Amino acid sequence: MDSANRDFTMDGASGGTLPPGLTEEEALEIQLELTKVEDEIQTLKQVLTAKERHAGELRRRLGISPLSELKSNITKGWHEVQSSNAYLTASATLEDISRSDAYKKTQETFSQAGQMTSSALSTMGSAIRNRFGEMSNNYSMRHSLSMPAMRNSTTFKTFEDKMSKVIGGGPNGEGAHPPPGNNSTF
Repeated sequence: MDSANRDFTMDGASGGTLPPGLTEEEALEIQLELTKVEDEIQTLKQVLTAKERHAGELRRRLGISPLSELKSNITKGWHEVQSSNAYLTASATLEDISRSDAYKKTQETFSQAGQMTSSALSTMGSAIRNRFGEMSNNYSMRHSLSMPAMRNSTTFKTFEDKMSKVIGGGPNGEGAHPPPGNNSTF
């Protein structure tokens, strides 16, 4: 094996073979440069973190809260948007549109449609309210909840018959027993 094909390791860095066209010396030089750049990056990150911490302390001492800073940034951004050419052009175009006859007719049509929809919903609400009122006058709560009235209804009897068949009783509930291990009753 010649030196160009040997495994390249420097402090366990690569562990693989040298890339084609690189000598061991060139690879070591590149590896040293990479290590130096990574150390510089780490140092810059530490400096940036310290500077951010210091800036935050200065803001705190000045009474600048994160919320007030956010408000200031939003206000500044909105002002920049309003003074941009795109915003000014769009604003002028919308102003022209709002003065057009087509816009006025459309606005009038939507206004009328809204009024008609509101009227229809109001009428429907009144009809529903009246119907519920009629229902509550025709049926008293006491009557609808009384057990004798319920037990004599055809619906209850049909339900009772079906349940009796499910748990093994006769058609009218004769000999009906609850399932094993269940002591509850209907």
